[in-house]
Amino acid sequence: MSAANLTSLSLRACLEGLRRAEFSSVELTRAYLEQTGRLEPALHAYITPAPEMALRMAAEADRRWAEWRRDPITPHPALLGLPLAVKDVLALEGLPCTAGSRILEDFRPPYTATTVARLVAGGAVITGKTNTDEFAMGSSTENSAYGPTRNPWDVARVPGGSSGGSAAAVAARMAPAALGSDTGGSVRQPASFCGVTGLKPSYGRCSRWGLFAYGSSLDSVGVLARSAEDAALVFAVMAGHDPLDATSADLPVPSADLDGADLRGLRVGVPEEYFIAGIQPDVERAVRAAVAHMQSLGCEVRPVRLPHTEYALPVYYLIAPAEASANLARFDGVRYGPREAASRVWEVFYRTRGQRFGAEVKRRIMLGTYALSAGYYDAYYAQAQKVRTLIKADFTAAFEQVDVIAAPVAPSTAFRFGEHGDDPLSMYLEDVFTLPANLAGVPGLAFPVGFDGQGLPVGMQLMAAPFREDLLLRAAHAYQQSTDWHQRVPEMARAG
Repeated sequence: MSAANLTSLSLRACLEGLRRAEFSSVELTRAYLEQTGRLEPALHAYITPAPEMALRMAAEADRRWAEWRRDPITPHPALLGLPLAVKDVLALEGLPCTAGSRILEDFRPPYTATTVARLVAGGAVITGKTNTDEFAMGSSTENSAYGPTRNPWDVARVPGGSSGGSAAAVAARMAPAALGSDTGGSVRQPASFCGVTGLKPSYGRCSRWGLFAYGSSLDSVGVLARSAEDAALVFAVMAGHDPLDATSADLPVPSADLDGADLRGLRVGVPEEYFIAGIQPDVERAVRAAVAHMQSLGCEVRPVRLPHTEYALPVYYLIAPAEASANLARFDGVRYGPREAASRVWEVFYRTRGQRFGAEVKRRIMLGTYALSAGYYDAYYAQAQKVRTLIKADFTAAFEQVDVIAAPVAPSTAFRFGEHGDDPLSMYLEDVFTLPANLAGVPGLAFPVGFDGQGLPVGMQLMAAPFREDLLLRAAHAYQQSTDWHQRVPEMARAG
């Protein structure tokens, strides 16, 4: 089978081909590495490609497949031989983990994040570490200290952020799936911009151990893939309780099997608060058309209210920077990472943090420190936490009436590089539809539902009650069985 054909297969089709020995994991991995080698100069989806490690892991997977064929009664790992990429905020022993920052340049963690370890234990082949906004702070992957990632649908536009490297890699067929992280939309928004499927699990569903923390009460490890079916396969392996993470929920994980999924009887809520003035008309049309299509497949559509949605943006930008200010205090150039020379210890701190943190990270550290400072804590941070409770209560009330909520992922399609560079607030507004799910701790799933007039993907998100990822995955899978938006491929990924 040709490399182009191999990179067009779904994860389930890849597993079936490996099971039948139609191709090897080495052949499959090499096809993705060749695609990466061809497109990486134009896209810069990876910070650290790992072709040698990937081929070693693929060869080991082939050995295990050969063993299984001799004794097929013994189950094989769920992801055996499948190439996957990992966002560079998740630790993997043996590879650098930079979090997109110069303050962690060449840092090699002596441990592996739980979610990554579970993929490796599940037989996955890790192809490398993908690009990210520094410490996951951004909506465009322009804030990476190692250069921006470009959108494979239009290289003059951003792929979204902060998991832009993972989204671009999946869209460009440089990886069939990739891990990301989502603190305020960083899986769902790049999924929307790049025309792929992105799952942000419930808070506590996937271990945060080994993830470089941004906002500890908001962070989730998620997955980007071509379809809900592929996302479900990876999610089923990476999710579950972890005693190393005190916030990890000890609850059963939904099955990856979506066979027979349909929309009959599903109650879908549509909040008008998400269709605000200024939303790109093509986005609203595509999302409303997708909801109408779901209704034609048997679901019931009804309006719901999320009245405190308008406060989500200011609440998030008080809570997240406050938590970031505390979390990033550990990066001082003393214990690990590079250190700027100085004669006095406080000068070491000042120079290292001043020279090696980027502008956006500094901005959020200062915002967070201000919000936590004496005299302002009660006025800002404490009030934000109270309003967060109201936002969560909105979702609780809504899910008493509906099973899932459908809404746009972002107010626009992918914007041009530098478009928001001089206006941080306009950049923050790109996450206005994704922030509430993180504040409430509910799961969200973004998937493509059309294109705008410029040929750029449009995404829709579904949200459900905590730990009901199964509803999201089954609903999106049913939708994708009767549409082909998720099968569209950027021209550059088809060439060659």
